[in-house]
Amino acid sequence: MDGPNHSKQPQIMTVADYANADPAVVKSGRVKKAVANAIEKEVKLLCGLEASQGPVQDVLSSAAGVSKDVCDSSEELDSEEGDSEGKVSRKKKNKRRKENSESSDGEEYPIDIWHVLAAYIRPEDVCRFALICRNSWAVTCTAAFWTRLYKRHYNLDADLPSRLQPGSITRMYCLRARVIRSLFHLYEPFSLRVSKCPPLPESTPTTLLNSKCLLFWVNKVSGSRTEPMWEFNFKFVKQPVKVKNGCSRGLELPRQYKDVLTNPDSDCYLLRVTTLNFIFISVVMGMTLTLFNINVSTDMRHHRVRLEFQDSPVVRGKKLRGEQGIQVVLDPVHSVRLMDWWDPQYPTISYT
Repeated sequence: MDGPNHSKQPQIMTVADYANADPAVVKSGRVKKAVANAIEKEVKLLCGLEASQGPVQDVLSSAAGVSKDVCDSSEELDSEEGDSEGKVSRKKKNKRRKENSESSDGEEYPIDIWHVLAAYIRPEDVCRFALICRNSWAVTCTAAFWTRLYKRHYNLDADLPSRLQPGSITRMYCLRARVIRSLFHLYEPFSLRVSKCPPLPESTPTTLLNSKCLLFWVNKVSGSRTEPMWEFNFKFVKQPVKVKNGCSRGLELPRQYKDVLTNPDSDCYLLRVTTLNFIFISVVMGMTLTLFNINVSTDMRHHRVRLEFQDSPVVRGKKLRGEQGIQVVLDPVHSVRLMDWWDPQYPTISYT
């Protein structure tokens, strides 16, 4: 019967043996050629003696020492190389750094996840949600998103005009605009924002400067006074901003949702000036507003509104051509109201 085998078995190396490895060896995830040669040489020497008795730490420390020597020598060589090679190496490093940054930008989630999350977005957070990524923005362009937002806040007791009733939500054309207008009736934070507007703004608005007057009309209204008051309504549209080199500033809207996102009044405002007396003014439709002032009236009890219109927009830095335009003075003024297209008092037509 053969006796026990006293030959030593080779030592099994585990992950724990490499847990405290020198960072120079594993910094880039790949072992340098000089380090690999040093390890191979050390292993051969150990195998020639007795591999089982050679501590792994010695091998790694030897490899780290070789790596340090290689780095030192490479630094000396780099200092002696020309500028051209330095530029090439810097370009390679920048390219590698750029690739690493692109690979660590994050994950792109499927659009179905954004559809689920959209069901929990508050109306005031729609813009923030759309700015997260392209898929979240695409969700806010869909008819399903705006229909669900409307149904989530609709209630039977709400006083909605006929054009904003649930039956109108089934039409795709101008759906987004109708839902936003409805929220200023249904959603309390939005309705409070409108109701808190003062009769006279604290400062003269500058939004209308260089805007084109599309419509103008006058309404006779009755109030607390025995004599009626008069509303002078000016509908303006902002002039399109010229983009250099024909570049577009925004994302291209999805074609399949073009009707949903259509809004003819998207860049329009309504200026409503209520006066105590009727005042005759010239026709200003088609002209550009170049001056808008609100100051104290001559009787020191009311306010006065002064508007100046030109045939074309005035470029910044140039003097106003007062003699070529039309000046409109409304005095005495009871209230001044500047309304966006989503304001409940903004007049609309049947398509929205």
